[in-house]
Amino acid sequence: MKVSLIQIHSVPTMVEDNVQRGIDMFRQAADEGADVVVFPELWTCGYYLETFDFMAAIRENGRIMESFRELARKTGTLIILPLPQQIGEYIYIGLYVIERDGRVIKTYQKSFLWGREQNYFCPGPREYMAFDSSVGRIGVLICYDIEFPEPSRLLALDGAGMIFVPSVWSIPAFDRWNIQLPARALDNTVFIAGVNNSGEGACGHSKVISPSGRTIAEAGDEECIVTCEVNLNEIERVRKMIPYLKEYDMRLRPGGR
Repeated sequence: MKVSLIQIHSVPTMVEDNVQRGIDMFRQAADEGADVVVFPELWTCGYYLETFDFMAAIRENGRIMESFRELARKTGTLIILPLPQQIGEYIYIGLYVIERDGRVIKTYQKSFLWGREQNYFCPGPREYMAFDSSVGRIGVLICYDIEFPEPSRLLALDGAGMIFVPSVWSIPAFDRWNIQLPARALDNTVFIAGVNNSGEGACGHSKVISPSGRTIAEAGDEECIVTCEVNLNEIERVRKMIPYLKEYDMRLRPGGR
């Protein structure tokens, strides 16, 4: 499949402008043949949480969702669309997966909240399940979730061949971005796609990592689209050479060595 990561510069208080720029970048990626288009965490409102722009973005969710569901139908593209979510009285950092025909086939809420996010959002359930899509069996996490080994391991054990990780990753944490994504890919011999914001303190460098932990596509720190081809058949080849999941499973069985 051809995967496009939308590394957008999300400007605080400019929800409408952010969304329109995101739509323009999506159309460019779709015109170039993307099968999957992924946006970063909280991209519609930016990450200045104290401004409560996420509440303004939530009020636009219905319109935003309808726009992207229609875009998915028109272009035949699967979209991973992070949006802040309100469910009852609770606010989450969430995402929706929109299938090529416009159906929402997965919702997810960030389960590990970083720092001051805890002042504004509720953690989502710590339930990590892969799901089937038109591009294969995949999984999703959000930002800080990838810094813990268990969520990605559970997704891999549930059959995910690729894990998408929308994020807002800061410049001071740049070294961890370059460590955690390749480590989770190699740990589980899966593809990892981490899509980050650009500007406003985010370090950029959205990237796709192979099951052997090798970076196969990476952005700089500017607003851009990163596109690359991913062949899920590579997973089987890598797992024959690096049998981490097989060895892990054997050790869990009664009487395993």
